[in-house]
Amino acid sequence: MKQWTRRNFIGGAAASFVGATCLRRGNTRAEEKRLPLRYAMCNEVFRGWPQERIFRFLAECGYQGVEIAPFTIHRDVTQISASQRKTLRKQADAAKIRVIGLHWLLAKTQGFHLTHPDGAVRRHTAEYLCELARFCRDLGGELLVFGSPKQRDLPPGISRQLGMRYACDVLRQVIPTLEKLGVILALEPLSPRTTNFLRTAAEAVELIQKVDSPACQLHLDCNAMASESVPIPELIRRNARWLVHFHANDPNGRGPGMGELDFVPIFQALREIGYRGWISVEVFDVSPGPERTARESLHYMKQVEKKVG
Repeated sequence: MKQWTRRNFIGGAAASFVGATCLRRGNTRAEEKRLPLRYAMCNEVFRGWPQERIFRFLAECGYQGVEIAPFTIHRDVTQISASQRKTLRKQADAAKIRVIGLHWLLAKTQGFHLTHPDGAVRRHTAEYLCELARFCRDLGGELLVFGSPKQRDLPPGISRQLGMRYACDVLRQVIPTLEKLGVILALEPLSPRTTNFLRTAAEAVELIQKVDSPACQLHLDCNAMASESVPIPELIRRNARWLVHFHANDPNGRGPGMGELDFVPIFQALREIGYRGWISVEVFDVSPGPERTARESLHYMKQVEKKVG
């Protein structure tokens, strides 16, 4: 099998995801910083909506991408037929919106766990992540966001060090499939309120370095970062080398601009590091309604983008 490096992997099938396309066109770093940001939204906020309607609505709002939670299609990704996958991709293409990837990878599933002491469970988990990667590519996506707090929690009696070893074992089993497909798995640090494992960006990067593949990178989420002692803009700067995807939301669980979090310094930090991945809206408080959340979040982010220039 080809020996992948960070440069040739990112410069290959996943190039558009992290901005290598811009570099190949000869853009300087200063020019990259002036390029428009790309916005997406997670689909699970549209509870009960047909996927085709979600695609059309987000495109009408001005989003360029959509992020899919697999359980909104089926709780078992292996049960999503080839024809269903083709239909979803055609519907997204018809709406002129891109499926950028998947998140909530193990939500609503049974029997999968990242830090389980049983090697058979870890192997089963790795096999399912490979299936998710194939589903992602079938939809035209290039990213798997690994959050799934309950499926990564350290079981009783398992130390953090042992959990790291078990998690690394799972992810290394998935790497060959990710590299073959050109899909990146992005580890998401989450708040201590939701999990006892990978609760800071530093911990996520520690695991990324242990896995040691360009197919395993970092995802940052504003709601989760708000629980760290380091300010969000500084976390972005510190982890620029690894950052491949970004979730915009407020610590109150609503969309950006629907709470107290000021996104101007956050977008300034993203500009400073030349970030060219997607900015995807993920919300947990759906009480304002999906339509209002989608429209107000995008309007606010575009206003912030203008301010940072």
